[in-house]
Amino acid sequence: MIVELVSVGTEILLGNIVNTNAAYLSEKCAGLGLFCYYQTVVGDNEERLHSTIKTALDRSDIVILSGGLGPTQDDLTKEVAAKVLGKELYLDEHSKERIKEYFNKRDIMITENNWKQAMIPKGAIIVDNENGTAPGVIMEENGKIVILLPGPPNELIPMFEQSIVPYLKEKTTDVLYSQTVKICGIGESKAESMIEDLLKKQSNPTIAPYAKTGEVHFRVTARALDEKSAKKLCKPIVKELKSRFGDKVYSTEEDVTLEKSVVDLLLTHNLTVSTIESCTGGLLAGRLINVPGVSEVFKTGYVTYSNKAKRKFAGVKKAHLIKHGAVSDVVAVDMAKGGASITKADVTVSITGIAGPDGGTEEKPVGLVYIACNVKGNIEVKEYHFSGSRDKIRQTCVASALTFMRQCVLKYISEVTFGRKEK
Repeated sequence: MIVELVSVGTEILLGNIVNTNAAYLSEKCAGLGLFCYYQTVVGDNEERLHSTIKTALDRSDIVILSGGLGPTQDDLTKEVAAKVLGKELYLDEHSKERIKEYFNKRDIMITENNWKQAMIPKGAIIVDNENGTAPGVIMEENGKIVILLPGPPNELIPMFEQSIVPYLKEKTTDVLYSQTVKICGIGESKAESMIEDLLKKQSNPTIAPYAKTGEVHFRVTARALDEKSAKKLCKPIVKELKSRFGDKVYSTEEDVTLEKSVVDLLLTHNLTVSTIESCTGGLLAGRLINVPGVSEVFKTGYVTYSNKAKRKFAGVKKAHLIKHGAVSDVVAVDMAKGGASITKADVTVSITGIAGPDGGTEEKPVGLVYIACNVKGNIEVKEYHFSGSRDKIRQTCVASALTFMRQCVLKYISEVTFGRKEK
């Protein structure tokens, strides 16, 4: 079945609020086995809303509208949807009583326009709102379904989970199940070329690549009669992706970020970490600190932006700064070595570079970055050339630092486990 999402509200069109409802609903509908081909945002205008609903019904089996169920005159969703379907409104006593109870519990005076929310299209299914005053509405007409949901997410999400999902499950026969394979340390084009044969012959399940800053995700999606069968279809594809990308796969769990995978790796092997940052100004430390439980491994984060700070807090040699400059592999190594000595961390990551838009030269252009990683005295340094705005360069730098740190830690663990090669 095809579902279409219509978000109602001039405030969304003006950018005053972010339309999180559409993202939530599209993901949930996909999980229910519904195809979503169109999403529309329309303002609080009767004529345009009427046309939008009519067009949606012409091309979709289910239309879900969110917003516009409030008590004010510009809340038109219910009235216009009823008009499109040729249904009259009536005052529903059950809904009226629930609205009255809602206000009485909070000791708030009820105004006359609140009863507008108790007006329900004849023949519709009423969906009680446990977190607000506007009830949801389900209308069925000529094989089509129109679902009206309140706009506030704290009302829409519980209503959808508790009432709409069970209703829609009875209307659908298939389910969709997705699993994401997350990789780092390889670009999107190369990653896609490595699975070109799989992409060409895909049918069910499908593989969809998504590029993120410093990462590539492959979403594997299967359609089946139940979730268990869909998972079974996904399993061999996920296994094949893991085989092809090896240790570049950092997770197949939806809620595991790159920084969480790094923190988990440190926790598993009882390793502590410190960061010494220049051009990123603490962004790397911030990404790590976002992970719950990081306090077990994170020791210190220094922002050594000036040369003076690099010397004082990271032990960078003055001679190296003069000869090679602050943005150099030598200084990056000094920062990682000195930082480890000062903080006593098992893993120390240093970053120095030119984020721009100024400060670049022909020899050292904007986007030149050096990242060094010191794991128990084993130091590696890497040169990067990033492009884009100042913010993009800094964000890409942090993602690259997380990936590089992960690679260095994995290398150290492998050497410890299987024995070091003799130097």
